[in-house]
Amino acid sequence: EGFSSVKCFLSLYRFQACVYFASVFQAMSCGIHYLASVFMAVTPNFVCGFPGNVSSVLFHNSSASSIEDIWTLWTSTENYIVVQLENGEIWELDQCSRSKREVTLDLAYEYKGNKSVFPCSDGFLYDDTKWKSTVVTEWDLVCDREWLAKLIQPTFMLGVLIGAVIFGDIADRLGRQRVIWFTSAGQFVFGIAVAFTFDYYSFVIVRFLLAMVSSGYLVVAFVYVTEFVGIKARTWASMHVHAFFAMGIMIVALVGFLVRTWWVYQILLSIATLPFVLCCWMLPETPFWLLSEERYEDAQKVIDTMARWNKVSTPCKVSELCSVQQDDVASGRTGDDDTSSAKKHNILDLFCNWQIARRTITVWLIWFTGSLGYYVFSLSSVSLGGNEYLNLFLIGAVELPCYIIACIAMDKLGRRNTLIPFLILSALICVLIMFIPQDFNILIILANMAGKFSIGVAFGLIYLYTAELYPTIVRSLAVGSGSMMCRVGSVVAPFCVYLRSVWIFMPLLLVGIMALLSGILTIMLPETLGKPLTNTLVEATEMGRNKKSCSEKIPPAHSGAASEKIEMFGQERVSTDK
Repeated sequence: EGFSSVKCFLSLYRFQACVYFASVFQAMSCGIHYLASVFMAVTPNFVCGFPGNVSSVLFHNSSASSIEDIWTLWTSTENYIVVQLENGEIWELDQCSRSKREVTLDLAYEYKGNKSVFPCSDGFLYDDTKWKSTVVTEWDLVCDREWLAKLIQPTFMLGVLIGAVIFGDIADRLGRQRVIWFTSAGQFVFGIAVAFTFDYYSFVIVRFLLAMVSSGYLVVAFVYVTEFVGIKARTWASMHVHAFFAMGIMIVALVGFLVRTWWVYQILLSIATLPFVLCCWMLPETPFWLLSEERYEDAQKVIDTMARWNKVSTPCKVSELCSVQQDDVASGRTGDDDTSSAKKHNILDLFCNWQIARRTITVWLIWFTGSLGYYVFSLSSVSLGGNEYLNLFLIGAVELPCYIIACIAMDKLGRRNTLIPFLILSALICVLIMFIPQDFNILIILANMAGKFSIGVAFGLIYLYTAELYPTIVRSLAVGSGSMMCRVGSVVAPFCVYLRSVWIFMPLLLVGIMALLSGILTIMLPETLGKPLTNTLVEATEMGRNKKSCSEKIPPAHSGAASEKIEMFGQERVSTDK
């Protein structure tokens, strides 16, 4: 059924298909910029610099004429390198300090005599066998400046949070088209600008702006494609925006493998989606937004264009849509009084009674856990051992079948019955990884792919599930607050990954606990598959109390009639969102 929906979408919605693929193509750039720092901010092996020219280097029982020849033997940060300078001085080089030996008669690795300790005032020496240059080596973000390097990803994710809020609101006020234009151009401009920043602080500021426009594009792109795509393919189309995001992660791995200089790497990643920037001005505004702004002539032009592309001989007329909307308003006035006071609702309505409050807490926890697990698995992939580029590529590639499985399962088994097993499965996988010996690299990578797959399925369907769990009067508020918890999870994720330095399995332990708790609490949520959307908080509460009779008690919403009119003419009048 799902694949037939996609086939129908491609064959009957020609205009919408073109708009869809043009829009989601740019979503790849969001995936690119979100994960670019995994290679751009790598900290290679390093030791303190020395004051002078080296004549010989000693590392345990191995000697060489230069430090570059020693890096292949470096196995631990607790090691040190002994160098003898041309003036006869002998220095012991640690990572964050250096010691000058008082007795220089014999060059040996072990030394029991007096030493004078000095700070690294001559800079640092970095291992450039893997990465010729990173932002860490560019601005010496090590030792007492290491915390600056660890703030690179969290500050980016903070920009993601703020950008989602700002551009989501702007899109409602100024239109989806203008925001897509601005954020697309912004991703290219700020992406290139990052490569030419002159110090750490300008780098972080420009990356923060890049995060805002990337997040803004992704949020508005969901709304944009949802308003263009027909009902039959909406779930699949909105879900697979994330498939293009995953393709962006795969591009990061590929470019990281080919380019080892951070600013060249950043430029290549930024120009990957340049074709869209050059032609995004051709994308039209959505008819729904134009109608909401009473720009009827502009809406009719877009509808006529859609009709020509879809070869429809009798396109919809705006006058018909307006009459349907007026009928909806009239019928709404005769219904529950709650629908007429939607603007008066606030975040406290998500806790109006125990049933709804428990639902809200559970949904927020799922949003947070999904985002936390998604980025913990992604960011940790380069530290699993083996080829870090292949690891990240596979972590991105595993998402592609993930969303297909999610779409099929949520329509066949139900939203809740899909969410519970995959959340618990992700928790079990986190525990399983802890018992895999560290030298079994392939098994560890496969287990992490399975964890990313299971958390991805749960993360993929929570948007639609949230929208169906809440009534019309607070639906946008519920989805928006859940999305905010998702952004909080993405900000926390980098700090969670850094806990590997405390215990290598600490990030997995935290994700596993959160996933298990979320899975258990999800059992108390009602199933929404095949149930009509609720309009009031009373109906939503009843859905939780009496799941069997819910579909009989709750009347279907009327507000979708105008939407159906616009979508139906794409099929010659033949008779979702993450």
